[in-house]
Amino acid sequence: MNHSRRSQEERSASTRLLLLDATVTCLVERGYSGTTLAAVAEQAGVSRGAQLHHYGTRDRLVTAAVEHLAQRRLDEVRAKVVGLADDVDRPRQALDLLAGALSGPLYAATLELWVAARSDTMLREALLPVEQRVTAALTGLCRRYIVDDALLAQLTLDVVLGRGVGGLLVPFSPTRQRKALDAWASLLADRLAAHR
Repeated sequence: MNHSRRSQEERSASTRLLLLDATVTCLVERGYSGTTLAAVAEQAGVSRGAQLHHYGTRDRLVTAAVEHLAQRRLDEVRAKVVGLADDVDRPRQALDLLAGALSGPLYAATLELWVAARSDTMLREALLPVEQRVTAALTGLCRRYIVDDALLAQLTLDVVLGRGVGGLLVPFSPTRQRKALDAWASLLADRLAAHR
């Protein structure tokens, strides 16, 4: 009995993961308006009944997918940043990792939801706690590995988020991105040196 119960729990967890990954894929490929319950179920290869059983509404499914995606990206950044040498180059390397996590197609999927949430009260209410947790985690990473100053950490996140938005329509060349991040890192270093 215990074995079959564990198997059912494992199957449920597997189905939820399929649905979350399918939702992220739909957001990236189809945008928010094209991320329907039917499209997600088809992408995941599960029945609509299974999809409804696990998440019920599109807003709950999309919100869970955003949290899943954000957590996955945060875990990747954390894993990489922990491996950086604790030397003078670490803040600049951490800035690259943060910029990488906040750009590209997966970041575009998150922005799709932010725009939709502006006029969708239920979606906004569901997304706010997720975004607050993500922002707190990003701020913590920024303060620990890039700059331990609350205002400069917030400005750093704003710069990186802005770069991510700016690169959606016309992707930045790696050289241009590196120059922009080098300039920001230099400003941070100068500001911190002036306060010592």
